[in-house]
Amino acid sequence: MNKNIKIVSAKESDIPEILHFITQLAIYEKLEHEVVATEESLRKTLFGEKKFAEVIFLEEDGSKAGFALFFHSYSTFLALPGIYLEDLFVLPEHRGKGYGKRLLSHLAKIAVERGCGRLEWSVLDWNKPAIDFYLSLGSKPMDEWTVHRVTGEALEKLATIAK
Repeated sequence: MNKNIKIVSAKESDIPEILHFITQLAIYEKLEHEVVATEESLRKTLFGEKKFAEVIFLEEDGSKAGFALFFHSYSTFLALPGIYLEDLFVLPEHRGKGYGKRLLSHLAKIAVERGCGRLEWSVLDWNKPAIDFYLSLGSKPMDEWTVHRVTGEALEKLATIAK
């Protein structure tokens, strides 16, 4: 059976499906307790006056099978923008069809078209299938870097220091 596969940019009407993909990814990563996103917060941050990120979907015969959420970063060393891939997820029933690779290839194309110097992302250290997949595409782990994060009360406290 020949399937109709295409990658499309998300529209505001896709917000329920965006939230569904975010939730499914969180369940896969055993982090569903951390999801506080709502349709309204996604509407404001993805389609509001200031757009903070973009979403693309991979559709199979008109049905959404995978998604990627990304935003621009900046490399001072390169003096070029980059693309940071925040989320990549293919529904379990669509895995093994090359859809993750197609989504990443599409993001690489966007990066090249926009004059970006890099495409980067993080992966949980226990997620061996994802790590092996990324390595097969030519990615290089940045083992010498450690991600740091400030959230919640610590973020609020840190914000009060600057006056």
